[in-house]
Amino acid sequence: MKSAEGGDSDGQNSLGECYYYRVRTTKDEEKAVRWWYLKSAECGNSSGQNNLDECYRNGIGTTKDEEKAFHWYLKSAEGGNSNGKNNLSYCYENGIGTPKDEKKAFQWYLKAAEGGNNNGQHNLGFCYENGIGTTKDEKKAIHWYLKSAEGGNSSGQNNLGSCYYNGIGTTKDEVKAFQWYLKSAERGNINGQNNLGYCYENGIGTTKDEKKAFRWYLKSAEGGNNNGQYNLGYCNQLKERIIMDNTILAIVITVEMEQQKMK
Repeated sequence: MKSAEGGDSDGQNSLGECYYYRVRTTKDEEKAVRWWYLKSAECGNSSGQNNLDECYRNGIGTTKDEEKAFHWYLKSAEGGNSNGKNNLSYCYENGIGTPKDEKKAFQWYLKAAEGGNNNGQHNLGFCYENGIGTTKDEKKAIHWYLKSAEGGNSSGQNNLGSCYYNGIGTTKDEVKAFQWYLKSAERGNINGQNNLGYCYENGIGTTKDEKKAFRWYLKSAEGGNNNGQYNLGYCNQLKERIIMDNTILAIVITVEMEQQKMK
């Protein structure tokens, strides 16, 4: 607070984060945004600019304003902030506060990725895999997914697992696919959790284990993943069918035994 009041932009941004995340003070999103993030951003602090535009984009502590969000993402990105570069790319890719422009999205993802941002690396891999703003190149896609995955990005880990599973940009390897799905799932990624469940259900890259499959489908489903919810429902339906079939079988055996006794 003393640093912020003295005009230090890093201190202003950090104080804003304290109010935003309730660090040793009462949570106050409006004070975080309208006072400290804004002050930090106006002083040219790229982290403050990125935090401010996140708030404008999502309407946190202020009125939602996608054009202002884009404005501050651009400032942050031009100031060298790797998160700002990645978020600016997302705006260009999806037309948030600016006309949609996949080539510009790719260019900023590339800048973010080369700056070591693991979200940017994942998104750049996705661009290469799907030909978004650039020529489709599966080898480059897996290269950037690997960088992102090694940096701890759960989406990168999941997509890298899918590359190994489907042989995209590399030789198909179910064991490696399972290992990366596991890393992704353990970090809380709902897509990774669903894919890990599928591996356990079908014995892909690991020993078949329906109990573990069910547990990971459940985690994925609880996180809101549609595929996880479907697979969990299928497991429950299958379980009910097995119980019903066993019940019918038991009745048939009992009837046959009674008939034998009567004879």
